[in-house]
Amino acid sequence: MLASCLVGVLSVGCATTQSDQGWQRTGDPVVDGKAAIEHGPKRDRVLWEYRAAAAAMRRGQFAEAKPLLDDALVTLGGIYGPDKEARRARGYFSPEAKKTFIGEPYERVMAYYYRGILYWFDGELDNARACFRSAQIMDGDAENKSYASDYVLLDYLDGLATARLGGDGSDASKRAEAEARMTKPPEYDLKANVLFFVEFGNGPLKYATGHYGEELRFRPGYSAVRSVQIKVDGQAARAEPYDDLTFQATTRGGRVMDHVLANKAVFKTATDTAGNAAIISGAILAGQQDRHSVADEVGVGLLAAGVITKIFSAATTPAADTRAWDNLPQYLSFASTQLRAGAHTVTVEFLDAGGRPMANLTRTVTINVSDPARDTVVFVSDKNQ
Repeated sequence: MLASCLVGVLSVGCATTQSDQGWQRTGDPVVDGKAAIEHGPKRDRVLWEYRAAAAAMRRGQFAEAKPLLDDALVTLGGIYGPDKEARRARGYFSPEAKKTFIGEPYERVMAYYYRGILYWFDGELDNARACFRSAQIMDGDAENKSYASDYVLLDYLDGLATARLGGDGSDASKRAEAEARMTKPPEYDLKANVLFFVEFGNGPLKYATGHYGEELRFRPGYSAVRSVQIKVDGQAARAEPYDDLTFQATTRGGRVMDHVLANKAVFKTATDTAGNAAIISGAILAGQQDRHSVADEVGVGLLAAGVITKIFSAATTPAADTRAWDNLPQYLSFASTQLRAGAHTVTVEFLDAGGRPMANLTRTVTINVSDPARDTVVFVSDKNQ
C-alpha cells in the first residue's frame, strides 16, 4: 500500500516562545502538540492528540499520526473506565471544562474518520470500515433523529470497503445517496486503484452565550475552496463536497450537558437573588432595632445566611466547555481513478465558487502505483500547516 499526501506550503515560524503551561512553543503544530500532551493538563491530552494528528497527516507524517489517534480513540472508547471529572462536571461547583476532553460528536467522528484513512493506507480495509462505522455511531445520538448518522462519505466508504472485500456494499451506498444534501456520490468504481481522500476549508469553532456563558454555540466554518479537480494522465476527477462539518456541528440539537448547565445557571441566579434578599432584609432588621433584640438576632441570622448563599452562588460554574479541535476542515470529499503501475504526476487544483483554480493552492505531486490490484491512497488537503 503506497500512501501519498498533498499539503500546503508550510507556514510555521522558527521562533521559540514560552507557553503558559511551562513548555517551549516552537510554532511547529506537531512538536507543540506533543509537548502539550506530555506537559499539559491530562484533561486536554485528547484535544492535543486530535490537533497534532491532523497536522501530521497534512504533512504526510502518517507514522506520527497513527499513535496519536490510537491513544485518543482508547480514551474515546472508555477503555480507561468512567471519567471521574465528567461526573464532577455535572455538579454545581465544577466547570464543564475540567472534564477530560473527548469533543463533541463531530470531533469524535473525525478522529475515527482519519484513523480509517490510515488503515486504508495500510491495506487494512476491514479496520478502515470498522472506523467509518464507529464514526457514524458517534453521530447516532442526535436529538433530532433525522440528523443522526447522516455523514454521506462515511456510508459511502463503508460500502466501498465492503465491496472491495467481496461483500455487498449496496445498502451503504443507498444510505449515502439518500443522505446527500450537497453532492451525490458516484457509483462505486471497483477497478479504481488510486483513492483521493479530500478535505478543504476551516471547520466550525465553539463559543458560549447566555448570562453565565452556559449556552454552547458554534461559529460557522468557512472555505474559499468549493471543490477540487484532480488531473493525472489526461484524466480529470472532480471532488465535490459531500459533508459539511458546520452542518454536522449545528444540527444535532441539545446535549444532555446543556440541561445540566441550564440547571446550574438557574441555581446560580436563584442563590444570588436569595442571597441579596437575605442580606438586605437582615441589614434592615439588624439596623432598625435595639441590639440583642429578637429582630436583631433574626437580622444577623439573615445576613449570615445571605452571605453563605452568595458564596454558593459564586462557586457555581455553569459555563459551557468551549475547548475545540480547531484545525478541522469544513468539507470532506473523495475521488478515485484507475492508473497503470508506475510513476504518475498528479495536479490538484482547488477551485473557488466560480469553478476557477486558486493559483496559490494549485500543486503537483508524483505518486508511484506499484500494483494495479492494490490501492494507492492520496490524502489531499488545502491546509497550510
